[in-house]
Amino acid sequence: MSIIADRRGRAPSIAWPIFALVVASVMVAAATIFAVTFNGPPPRRTAQSPAVVSEALRTGMPPRTPGPELAVRTTETPPRPDRGFRADQAARRTLATMLGVREADVVAYTMRPMPEEEGAFGRDFVLGWRTGGQWRIAQTPRPWLAPWHLTTLLAMLIAVVALAVPAWFIAQAISRPVRAVARAAERARAGAELPALPTGGAREVRALSTAVAAMHARLAAHAEGRTTMLAAIAHDLGTPLSRLAFRVEQLPEPARERAAADITEMRGLIAAALSFARDEAVGAMSRLDLGSLLESLGDDMAEAGAAVTVAPGARAIVRGDPVALRRLFANLLGNAVRYGDRAEVSWRVAGDRVTVVIDDHGPGVDPAGVERLFEPFVRGDPSRNRATGGTGLGLAIVRSVAARHDGEAVLENGPSGGQARVVLPIVG
Repeated sequence: MSIIADRRGRAPSIAWPIFALVVASVMVAAATIFAVTFNGPPPRRTAQSPAVVSEALRTGMPPRTPGPELAVRTTETPPRPDRGFRADQAARRTLATMLGVREADVVAYTMRPMPEEEGAFGRDFVLGWRTGGQWRIAQTPRPWLAPWHLTTLLAMLIAVVALAVPAWFIAQAISRPVRAVARAAERARAGAELPALPTGGAREVRALSTAVAAMHARLAAHAEGRTTMLAAIAHDLGTPLSRLAFRVEQLPEPARERAAADITEMRGLIAAALSFARDEAVGAMSRLDLGSLLESLGDDMAEAGAAVTVAPGARAIVRGDPVALRRLFANLLGNAVRYGDRAEVSWRVAGDRVTVVIDDHGPGVDPAGVERLFEPFVRGDPSRNRATGGTGLGLAIVRSVAARHDGEAVLENGPSGGQARVVLPIVG
């Protein structure tokens, strides 16, 4: 299980709602304009000559002369006007005159009445002539999407796309400072230098940057005060413990030996607590070869009699505190040797991360309680015997150091026993 608490699913950037709002507004406006235009009257057509229309009705064929499109058909029933068409008496008289028939044998429907003086069918129309028991109908076609509809729609789509591009850049400009503040807040830890915060932008962003900087200052002051307090406690307890140790020497055996062991344990706990508090402060960061650090640490522990082997791996350069990282891996190697007889170290690089794996040959860990092992003063040995359980701060230090280096540590069961994995970012 990772030492980092389970994170919720990543929420979308604030840029997306802003971008979506702008694009949606443009699309609603464009759709409204298009709906009004689509349902309104079409653009003015070129006038249709009554002579051409009457000739088309006589022949039952569309005219071949250049001009507006005209559809001609023969049916058994009189024509029915489309929505928006009205009976046009002027057009009816003109058509009857051109055909030389009675007005009762023709019908005419137009979108707008035909002015007497124009002498042409200049609007959309439906004209019918009853001849031989059938009706010949001439009308201007009205497709669902006329060419002018498509032209209007294309123009609106171009407008939406043209506005979406600057809208995206505007949304990014608004969200970029917020993301910078979020990254700085995520990396803000006691004792660490606060990353640069945006000083420009909107008033709310500047206020947020100021609040994050103030929060970091309070964290630093709190950590410094805690370390100072622990140092003072350790110093104040040192004198009475020394006096107590002197008096213990006058006790008879075996009480003297047990009392001396208790005093030694107390001193160790005080030193470990003080060291843990100091380790939470970040030391000087520098580029270092992680492989060299692991090999050096493995050699030192092997010379001290610990069964530690370090397998060669790819070159991995990380940026971190050498002292803190060395202590992180020393704690893990110490646990592997203490509980699993031996430690086998390897590492691999994948993308921008390096994963260090430490295997032992012990009984492994209980998956249900592995997360608690990273809490301060929690020991893996339920008997709380310092001979096997330590102070309970080793894995807490591992957790703290890994987090301060933007990494994570995982403790689980491996192929031969327990397995610890540490993931750290690498630099180019």
